Amino acid sequence: MDFRGRASNDLDRGSSIDPNDTLDHSLTNPDPDIFSKKFSEIELRFDRSDEIFWCYMNQKSRPSYTYELGDEIQQVQDWIHSNYARERAKDADPMRYFVCGSRTPGIYNLGGDLKHFADCIRRRDLGGLKKYARTCVHMQYENSTAFGAPIITMALVQGDALGGGFEHALAFDILVAEKSARLGLPEILFNLFPGMGAYSFLRQRLSRKETERFILEGKLFSASELYDMGVVDILAEDGMGEAAIVEYTRQNRRRFHAERAVYRARKIANPVSLEELLEITDTWAETALYLEESDVRKMERLAAAQDRRIIRSLKAV
Repeated sequence: MDFRGRASNDLDRGSSIDPNDTLDHSLTNPDPDIFSKKFSEIELRFDRSDEIFWCYMNQKSRPSYTYELGDEIQQVQDWIHSNYARERAKDADPMRYFVCGSRTPGIYNLGGDLKHFADCIRRRDLGGLKKYARTCVHMQYENSTAFGAPIITMALVQGDALGGGFEHALAFDILVAEKSARLGLPEILFNLFPGMGAYSFLRQRLSRKETERFILEGKLFSASELYDMGVVDILAEDGMGEAAIVEYTRQNRRRFHAERAVYRARKIANPVSLEELLEITDTWAETALYLEESDVRKMERLAAAQDRRIIRSLKAV
């Protein structure tokens, strides 16, 4: 079942979701050698000596969350689950860490597809909004549970992570960011809130009051500011994010199992269920239909500004 199909099934059966529900890995047939597979939205690398699986978003259009990106990421999630789930991990090549980064210069991910949102809002298409949001939430949940594999997951932010892009980074066990990176949740600027995991995953790192202020103020923060707040776990010099991860994994190799257990304990003590994420994202979709035309135009202007910035970045490179 593909990424979109799962979200459609959710909508068909209503809001009654099994809290233990995940993407059904058994319904897919992962490529036995995913590294030989040609992708259009992502780039993969496996450093066996350091036991690190690197996955980079490498989109040809605006680096936001699209169905195409989601479909390819789900293939990676399925492959890791099928090859590294606990009962099979001993038969696979050693892998301890999964890292998600971006190849777009200066940008990790700009979040939701604002043009798609605006179109759905104008057409009063609640189903379209929910379907999109639920595909993202399924991806978020899988990232937050390490795909059912005994690994530690990391986000490597080497540029702007805004809205859904920041939500995505928050779902991993460890958030690594370079000093020039900017991260934030600007949705309040057009009278909306980030509904695809921000509240749940920020709440694991901040208090309730801090989480709500973070969302309602809509500020952009530097990586250094978020490191001081305890949201960013590893702060790296610009251009040194990969090296910082490799150094971290080598220094902590002997305590890997204890460290992974601590992150698992974090999830047990302050769990984020799929049911919770789906209910919140449905609230996001319903709230979007309350936006006025002026709010939708702000959304479209932001999308246009992001497009212009990407063109400038690519020309500079």
